[in-house]
Amino acid sequence: MDRLIGIEEFVAVVDAGSFSAAADKLHLSRSAVGKTIARLEERLGTRLCQRTTRSFKLTDDGHTFYEHCRSILMTVEAAENAITSGKDIISGRLRLSLPVLFGRRCVAPVLFDLARQYPLLRFEVSFTDRPVDLVAEGYDLVVRNAGLPDTTNLAARRIARQRMTVCASPSYLEKHGTPETIEDIASHQAILYGQDGNIRSWLFPNKRRGFDSAKTVSRVIFDDLETVADATASGMGVAWLPCWLIRNQVESGTLKRLLPDVEQMIFDTHAVWPKQPYMPGRIRVLIDALAAWLPGMTGADREVK
Repeated sequence: MDRLIGIEEFVAVVDAGSFSAAADKLHLSRSAVGKTIARLEERLGTRLCQRTTRSFKLTDDGHTFYEHCRSILMTVEAAENAITSGKDIISGRLRLSLPVLFGRRCVAPVLFDLARQYPLLRFEVSFTDRPVDLVAEGYDLVVRNAGLPDTTNLAARRIARQRMTVCASPSYLEKHGTPETIEDIASHQAILYGQDGNIRSWLFPNKRRGFDSAKTVSRVIFDDLETVADATASGMGVAWLPCWLIRNQVESGTLKRLLPDVEQMIFDTHAVWPKQPYMPGRIRVLIDALAAWLPGMTGADREVK
C-alpha cells in the first residue's frame, strides 16, 4: 500500500496546474502537498516535475508516471462505484460550476431536493458565467448554455432547452409603439446583455440562412440578465430574454412578449463532465435529476403567449 502513497496528490497537482490549486482541492496545505510529492520523487529516484514559486512543468518521467497514475485512480474509483452502485448508496462530494442566474433560479432547486433525498451527498457549487476547465479546476460537472467545449476528454448530455423572446413593458409600447417585425427592432431602444465587451446578438431562426440577427440600438448594456429584465419592466426599452426568466412578469402583465409571428431562438443547456470508464452514481443521479426537472422549469417546449 505504501506504493500508492502520493499518487492522488501528484495527479491532483498535474490536473490543477499548481501546488496551491491542488492543495485547495484536496483540503490540504501547500506545504503538505509539496512534501508528499518530494517523498514520492525520492522513493521513485527521479524528478517528476520542475517547479519554482511561479511555474510548474512535468519532466518526461513525470508525464509517463502521470498517465499511469491517472489510469490507476480511475480504475479504483470504478471499482468502488461498481460495489456501491448495487447498494443504492449515493454519497460523496459533487463539485459543480453553474451559470450565475440560470444556476440560482433553475438548477439550485434541483440540488436542494437531491440534498434532502440523499443525505450523504456533499455539494460544492461555484456560480460563474466564465468558461471553466473541468479537469484543471477539479469540477465533477458543469452546466453550460449554448455552445459545448470542443474536446474528446469530456462527455455531455442535453438537460434543458431555453426559448428566447423579445419583450417590453406596456408603458414603453404605449409611448413608442409595438415592433411587428425583426427589422422594426432597429427603431426602438434596446436593453442589451454583454460581458467583457461581448454583446449578445439577438438571433432568430431562418430556414434558408440558419438565423437572422436583429439590428439593435442601445444606450445601456448590462452584464446581468436579471437587471436587463428589471430595466425592461421599468419601461426603458425592449429586450431579448429567456422565457423562464420573465414568465412571472408576463403572467402579471408587467411585460409583454413581442413578435408572436416570428420563430424564436432556442438554446440547448448541457451537463458536461470528464469522461471516465465508469460514471459515479452521484453524478448519474444528478444528471438524471437535471434532465427530468429542468425542462419543466424552463418551459421551452411550450409557448407562453
